[in-house]
Amino acid sequence: MIESKAALILHPVRIRIIQTLIGKRLTVQEIMEFLPEVPQASLYRHLKKLEEAKLIEIVEKRKIRGTIEKVYALPDETIGLEDSDLQHISRDEHLNIFMRFIANILADYERYLQQEQIDLLKDGVGFRQVRFYASDEEFFQFAETVNRAMKKLMGNQPAHNRKKRIFTSIIMPEAEEKLK
Repeated sequence: MIESKAALILHPVRIRIIQTLIGKRLTVQEIMEFLPEVPQASLYRHLKKLEEAKLIEIVEKRKIRGTIEKVYALPDETIGLEDSDLQHISRDEHLNIFMRFIANILADYERYLQQEQIDLLKDGVGFRQVRFYASDEEFFQFAETVNRAMKKLMGNQPAHNRKKRIFTSIIMPEAEEKLK
């Protein structure tokens, strides 16, 4: 069975590899610094699967002490589900993709809660749902502002004074109520 692009991307480890590579060119060792909880053998297996699906690519090979070190990056095209990926799937398939996405979020939150020491306030943990009215122009301006701020943070490298954080957004119009 051939896995869909959505199934490949939405695997809990593979989505984190893709997120790690956004805007970066990294070796396996460098990826491991961002994802220390992923065993090396698993990381190699998922990198191979992503590379075979052309969701990541090897952009450089370096000879290091008799072995070849590969440098991975995202292809020039944007990684993600494109309009063409989503137009030809059923509502049930859309719901399945969304449930896998939510399951990844739940797994991330559970990993956080399983740590020995947590401080929700100090760690800035929170989740909320808000509703607002915006014209298309206002909404796209808002989305661009958030994306610009996020890209700036995504360029940060790991450091002792930086905590790895997860920001998730889900945007959808509210279902229209039928007038009675």
